[in-house]
Amino acid sequence: MELPFLNWLYTAVAWVITQIHAGYSTFIPSDNGLNWALTIITLTVLMRLLIFPLFMKQMRSSRKMQELAPKVQELRKKYKNDKQRMNQEVMALYQGAGANPLGGCLPVVAQFPIFISMFTVLRAIAEDRATFGMTRQLVDSARAAHILGAPLPATFWSSASEISKFGADPVVTKIVLAVFVAISSGTTFLTVRQSVTRSMQQMPDNPMAQQQKILMYISPLFAIFSLNFPLGLILYWVTTNLWTLSQQHWFYSRHPMPVVDEKGNMTTPPPTNGIFTKLVGKPKAASEEPPPAPEPKIVRQQPTRQPRSKRTGSKKP
Repeated sequence: MELPFLNWLYTAVAWVITQIHAGYSTFIPSDNGLNWALTIITLTVLMRLLIFPLFMKQMRSSRKMQELAPKVQELRKKYKNDKQRMNQEVMALYQGAGANPLGGCLPVVAQFPIFISMFTVLRAIAEDRATFGMTRQLVDSARAAHILGAPLPATFWSSASEISKFGADPVVTKIVLAVFVAISSGTTFLTVRQSVTRSMQQMPDNPMAQQQKILMYISPLFAIFSLNFPLGLILYWVTTNLWTLSQQHWFYSRHPMPVVDEKGNMTTPPPTNGIFTKLVGKPKAASEEPPPAPEPKIVRQQPTRQPRSKRTGSKKP
């Protein structure tokens, strides 16, 4: 169902798709599946770069939560017999420091309108409607594009006759869509698990921990809903999931969680040497002091031994 108040966003997304597709059409046929796959992947990357400031805000909030870990540990010990008071004090501590335990939801919320717009635009293409500023030529090229033998606007539940209209084999189309749906479901689960695990490490007594666990385990059910999505939209979702996984792994490897030693002191382990850490380098800890400058080496000036003739004043024979 199209939302009329979002028509401006549908038109904007369709315009971006048109421009990206036109750029790739200079060296790839416009109705080629590779052209449209690259168009969708490029759109996804541009969108993720656009919301990257929100990810940076998420990182800063996560870093603050790491710094507050010792105080949270003290509150847990102080109010261990009063869970409600402990949760209130922990939340007050986070609010006072400007840390948001739910900050990780910001990038997801920000990209949701783009997801809806992609769904609406691709559905218009599947219904053979040149709308939202799209030309008839663009719609025809998208309907003729096949990715690994599957039509771009086809869904898993499309009938054999509908798939045949796109000039594709229904069996091959079903297999390709099933594989993409499985990848979409798997990457969704990994993305949610990575975020929830980190959140539970930062705030073990989070009152929403149970809800987060439920969300983590029901996320694979996203595959049931994505069966209704066109192949192009599933490709978009897989790309954004892979981006999120890589982005979170890069951040978590550079900022590992503090651990409690045997004496109860909080220490931060060194960053892990993952592939992303190797690419961007290890971060320098804020409390790390530069190594002291080496002390200047004292060189004692020894008198140079002079020839005997010079010491006595007589000429050397």
